[in-house]
Amino acid sequence: MTNVAADVLPLEVRELTVRFAGLTALDAISLTVAPGTVHAVIGPNGAGKSTCFNVLSGVYRATSGSVRLGERELTGLPPHRIAGLGVARIFQNLALPPRTTVADSLLLGRHRLTRTGFLAAGLRLPSAVHEERRHRERVREIAEFVGIADQLAVPTGALSYGQQKLAELARALCMEPRVLLLDEPVAGMTADERRRTAAVIAGVRDSLGISIVLVEHDMGVVMRLADEVTVLDFGRRIAGGPPDRVQNDPAVIRAYLGAPAEGGTNGEVPA
Repeated sequence: MTNVAADVLPLEVRELTVRFAGLTALDAISLTVAPGTVHAVIGPNGAGKSTCFNVLSGVYRATSGSVRLGERELTGLPPHRIAGLGVARIFQNLALPPRTTVADSLLLGRHRLTRTGFLAAGLRLPSAVHEERRHRERVREIAEFVGIADQLAVPTGALSYGQQKLAELARALCMEPRVLLLDEPVAGMTADERRRTAAVIAGVRDSLGISIVLVEHDMGVVMRLADEVTVLDFGRRIAGGPPDRVQNDPAVIRAYLGAPAEGGTNGEVPA
């Protein structure tokens, strides 16, 4: 499949703070997602990972701080504007129409790229037919890339859980994004499904050059995929860097285990 992200830009988060009625959910968080890399955001439950994703995708407004994609300020933009600039998000919970075929579900991801007007599409004018054919060819190409091309005529509700998660990933790729926000993409999967999905995510980075921000509790997947890791705890950034360094950071071990690593631990974040 051709590279969909030749113009990938750095995603820069600077001093991002979010407060809810006096509760500080994020406290001056900073991180940079380099173009074409996987940047994992990890931490115990309640650390602020979901809040961070909700700000990056425009669901929440930051109290202060900045999110920039290249030179473009994303802070305060509504979700559809952020998506239009090339930031696609996959939520933890499935959000596919169960009675719609996989092909038509993936075609929804092409909506922001559609140029044909409503009237032309309704009248099936040649320009509209040609554009739909081109979009469907791209849908098939992306489905082939993630490994579900043989399921395009199947209703999404008939897919296995792992295949539905792959279909959601494919739909996000159909947006031709610069940045993918993946919220626990392997949660609830079998071991085989986790390995398959992790391989697809690695392919998105390596073959397509798309930047990925990953929230995931499976530390084995994080350590295999991430180029850089940011660790949050109680809304604050407590560590960051390459996975092997972060895994052995005493502050990270304390956050996960609740005590300094000593007798009985192996000095690593539990996988």
